[in-house]
Amino acid sequence: MNRSAVLQRDLRHDYPCAVAADGNYIIDAEGKRYFDASAGAAISCLGHCNHEVIAALQEQVERLDFAHTAFFTNNAVEELATFLCSRAPQGLSHAYFSCGGSEAMEAAFKIAHQYFQEKGEGNQRRWIITRERSYHGNTLGSLSFASNNERRKPYQAILLQQTTVSACDTYRGRGKGESDEEYSERLARELDDKIKKLGAENVIAFAAETISGSTIGAMPPSANYWKRMREVCEQNSILLILDEVMCGAGRSGYLFACSEDEIAPDILAMSKGLGGGVQPIGATLVSEKIVDTLTNGSGILRHGHSFMSHPVICATALAVQKIIEQQNLLEKVRRDGAMLQQKLENALQQRSILKKHIGDLRGRGLLRAVEIVENIEEKKSFPAKLAIYKRVRSQAMANGLICYPSSGNADGESGDHVLLAPPFTISEQEMNLLVETLYDSIQQVLLEL
Repeated sequence: MNRSAVLQRDLRHDYPCAVAADGNYIIDAEGKRYFDASAGAAISCLGHCNHEVIAALQEQVERLDFAHTAFFTNNAVEELATFLCSRAPQGLSHAYFSCGGSEAMEAAFKIAHQYFQEKGEGNQRRWIITRERSYHGNTLGSLSFASNNERRKPYQAILLQQTTVSACDTYRGRGKGESDEEYSERLARELDDKIKKLGAENVIAFAAETISGSTIGAMPPSANYWKRMREVCEQNSILLILDEVMCGAGRSGYLFACSEDEIAPDILAMSKGLGGGVQPIGATLVSEKIVDTLTNGSGILRHGHSFMSHPVICATALAVQKIIEQQNLLEKVRRDGAMLQQKLENALQQRSILKKHIGDLRGRGLLRAVEIVENIEEKKSFPAKLAIYKRVRSQAMANGLICYPSSGNADGESGDHVLLAPPFTISEQEMNLLVETLYDSIQQVLLEL
């Protein structure tokens, strides 16, 4: 094993060195090309090394590289905030920019708490309700409210108190013969019961991913789910926080994923595709009622980071979002998402081995998941100790495909799926390559068991 001064994710693994990128491909030091079928982690939405975005970055850094927000605002952050808020769900009027999704969710939780403090209710309100098998980031605060067991376990002793309700999982959670609407109603009652058990006066918010990301894997909500959850939050006078770090910024085919569900949260977090991977950025959009309360109270946002509203980061993100809008890529994402789903379904019928072990194909837009199970009839997962997801990731890399396998989607420990989040610029030829290479890789792993 090569020695490296870098503290890598896996200290026993030798990583290939990425030295260049070409559109939707990454090239390593040996000259091997990898098709990026997950856009990193749903980040590189325009592929790699987009010349227009690079030009915008260069122009900004030559004009103004940095100005601390304790002293200045800047044109780039003002323009990006206006761009997003003018297109956001009704009521979201202000934006806070950080350096990633974990920071965006951390800000969301803290702003929600400060809102009730400014109303004189901060001392009693201390509960934020989240969902089982959720993920909201890797800072101690955001991890406290997530339910990804693998990531939480090492830090359990120092995490904040957590309370959860069931995930919205139409594959495993919906009862036999239960309609989507009935399932949504049952989950809404569960949230309402949880709030009443805690005491609505003690609850800050309900926070959840609009479309589940890496833990369950591209699980879209059931019909009417978000409308009912929004109603429950309003009836109990608590806030609704939506985590669109992975599914937002166009990934679902809409700039804001919740637009498809026709609801507006009180706070919304986004990241990943917002900056296209060229610069790290996270955004927290906040409703006017919250901002008005803070303005008329202390007048101070009691949260911040040194690199918040960084002009180069914001100029880069604005360039990415303008390209998406000008090239009508959101419509392309919706169209290509349906095409990718169809290709996954069609190709599956030609592979007898996989037909026995692919339990579910799901998602919205270009956020899709392939769930791998041991037994389709019982929806039984492979034992966690087999680490199917890791084997698929390694085999896919060997075959020149970057995808995003994860585990724990069934019960927090077992359950394997592969997340697909290709660049919005994917061609049909590349889509065919994705499907064939992915299925080849999964089949190779299953044959080795």
